[in-house]
Amino acid sequence: MEQTQTNNSQQNRGRWKLLAVLAVCAAPLIFSYLTYFVIKPSGRTNYGDLIDPRAHPIPALGATTLDGKPTELDAYKGKWIMLKVGPSACAKDCMDQMFAIRQVRSMQGKDMERIERVWLVTDAEPMETMLIRELDGVRMLRAPREAVAKWLPLEKGASLDDSIFLIDPLGNLMMRFPPAPAGSTEAQKVQHYAKVKKDIARLLKASAIG
Repeated sequence: MEQTQTNNSQQNRGRWKLLAVLAVCAAPLIFSYLTYFVIKPSGRTNYGDLIDPRAHPIPALGATTLDGKPTELDAYKGKWIMLKVGPSACAKDCMDQMFAIRQVRSMQGKDMERIERVWLVTDAEPMETMLIRELDGVRMLRAPREAVAKWLPLEKGASLDDSIFLIDPLGNLMMRFPPAPAGSTEAQKVQHYAKVKKDIARLLKASAIG
C-alpha cells in the first residue's frame, strides 16, 4: 500500500512538472495574443478576423504530397503558416493571392524565415509544371475538400477559396484574412495586403516563438 502511494505521488509530481513545462512553452504565444488583441493601444485594430485558436487546432486531413506520399499539415508546426486553399486550376484571383502571400512574407525582413507558405490543393487534377515553378517556395499538399471545409471557419456567404488563413506555431488556426474586395484596383489591392502584412508583423513582434 505504501509503495502504491509513493508511486502515485511520483506520478502526480511528474504530471505537474509536465504541465509547468507546457505552460512555460505556451506563455509567449498567449502573451502575444493578449498584447495584440487585448492590451493594445487605443485606435489600433486588427484587419484580419481573430479565430479562437483553442477551437481549431490542425486536424488530420488525410493529406498527401503532390506525388501521393502521405503527410499532414502539422508537419510545418513550429512556424507561422500562411494558408491558401483551392483547386489545382489556380485562376487569376488565386494567383493574385499567391503572389501577395509571397510579398507579405518577404516584407517581414529578418522575420520572413518564421513564416511558411502552404497551399492545400482540394482536388486530384494534375498540377501544371509551369505553375509549380511560378510558386517556388510554396509547400503544396493535397487534401480532401470536405475535410478542409469541416475545419476552416468561413465568413457568411464566403467560399473556401476566398480567404487567407494564419496558423500559429503551436498548430492552431488563429486568424482569417478576407480577399481583396471585388473590383479592386491594383492600388486598392496593395492597400489591402499592406494591412495583412501589418497584422502579421505585429504578431511576429509580440511573439517569441515560431
